[in-house]
Amino acid sequence: MEIIVATKNRGKLREIRSALKGLQVHLHGLNDFENVPDVDEDGGSFAENGLKKARFYSQFFGKLTIADDSGLEVDVLGGTPGIYSARYAGIRASDQENRNKLLKELEGVPISRRGAGFKCVMAMVSPDGREALTEGTCRGRIGFKEVGKKGFGYDPIFILTRHGRTMAQLSLEEKNRISHRGKALRKLGKLLKTYTD
Repeated sequence: MEIIVATKNRGKLREIRSALKGLQVHLHGLNDFENVPDVDEDGGSFAENGLKKARFYSQFFGKLTIADDSGLEVDVLGGTPGIYSARYAGIRASDQENRNKLLKELEGVPISRRGAGFKCVMAMVSPDGREALTEGTCRGRIGFKEVGKKGFGYDPIFILTRHGRTMAQLSLEEKNRISHRGKALRKLGKLLKTYTD
């Protein structure tokens, strides 16, 4: 079965492919196609944004589509950057610019007050209108500097509570076992089996 993954983020697509590799599916990211329109992520929640993308691309391609909307919620900042995580430092901001802005905003904040969580909502929509949502979370804290070279986004500054390492220090397999996206994808994988059986 062919499935569209509604993302142009190669790191995210790599994680999704790794997490779902045990299923008999062929995953195609948006970069696999030419002239694919973008969808404005203007919803008020991760679920709204994920569903909006999955609905649009399911109709556009006529195929089962999964879309992820995820982000980092920092406690002392009231949940910011939240749904704006990918564009925290601006619409076209790089991962590095987003991390720099967050570290600047947390200057002077002690480690005890740097609690944060990643949240991921996976939306799945079929061309016949069936919809499903799964969610995963992962707790940690924001470090004072970047550590590790793996992953993407906020991974180099997100220290896992139970592991004492940043997400960027984990192998892809380790990350998929404990990350917010990995948790949401395991739930999604169970649902996908009902679509492919």
